[in-house]
Amino acid sequence: MELREMRAFVAVVEEGSLSAAARRMHVSQPALSQTMNALERQLGVQLVVRGSTGVRATEPGMTLLAEARAVLARYDQAVAAVTRHAAAGGGLLRLGIPLELPPDLLTRPLADLATAYPDTRVQARHMSTAAQLTALRQSELDVGLVREHPIGLDLDAVLAVEERLGVLLATTRAAALAGPDGIRLDALAGLDWVGFPRSGSPAWYDELTAILRSHGLDLGPAAPEGQELIAEVKLAAVTAGGAFALAPPDFSPPLPASVTWSPLVGHPLIRRTWAVWPASSRRRDLGQLIAALEIRRPEQVR
Repeated sequence: MELREMRAFVAVVEEGSLSAAARRMHVSQPALSQTMNALERQLGVQLVVRGSTGVRATEPGMTLLAEARAVLARYDQAVAAVTRHAAAGGGLLRLGIPLELPPDLLTRPLADLATAYPDTRVQARHMSTAAQLTALRQSELDVGLVREHPIGLDLDAVLAVEERLGVLLATTRAAALAGPDGIRLDALAGLDWVGFPRSGSPAWYDELTAILRSHGLDLGPAAPEGQELIAEVKLAAVTAGGAFALAPPDFSPPLPASVTWSPLVGHPLIRRTWAVWPASSRRRDLGQLIAALEIRRPEQVR
């Protein structure tokens, strides 16, 4: 049994869903299903039961779950022990960040980094996802916070945060559309979407717009290339009442009385942010920052 198979099995049982586990493992659901089937054939027992309410472990599955967790924990300990012999770091740590990060995401990790590695100086730069991935591959960044998982083996990534996006609307418009649980996505039909250029984060843009279109929204022309979708642009665009913008619950700056943030019914839009760094890096200061940023339970959504 390979480590990747153990991780896949643990993810399926912990998530209780093949689709959720596939998102957590960053693989397709059919590929994960094939891995599970192959594992059951290899061991000669049924490990999980698939039903209408999700996936649950059988008695042999629960036995494997305990053993797999122990093996993976020991493996992670071994990797951490070896990593302590790598370069300690120090000097400049170049960090790329996107717009609209949760306000507390970096506060504690950077404070702990400063305590553990006082010789490390962090230089933060606002950059789009596409620009960060290019800079990482050209050795112009040491770590980036991006809105899509990188493709390829040259970059490593961990999930840092998931946010349930809501909607910014003119207050009068929000009052007319809101129900007891928020605003339905299809209720925004007929309004203009204040979007961002696709070039900044192509995969996230395609995922987001596909969901919006599936709910009957006509997105109109794409945002001009190179246009930064900053907070002031969103607020100005929605104030008149004919447009909507998407934003996390802790959107900053404070909203004027003319604009209201509302949750979307069913939370159909989840924005993920990954911490990404060169796979070849052996910096221990970077390793500490990554460990502090990694979300421990991906199903917990802000």
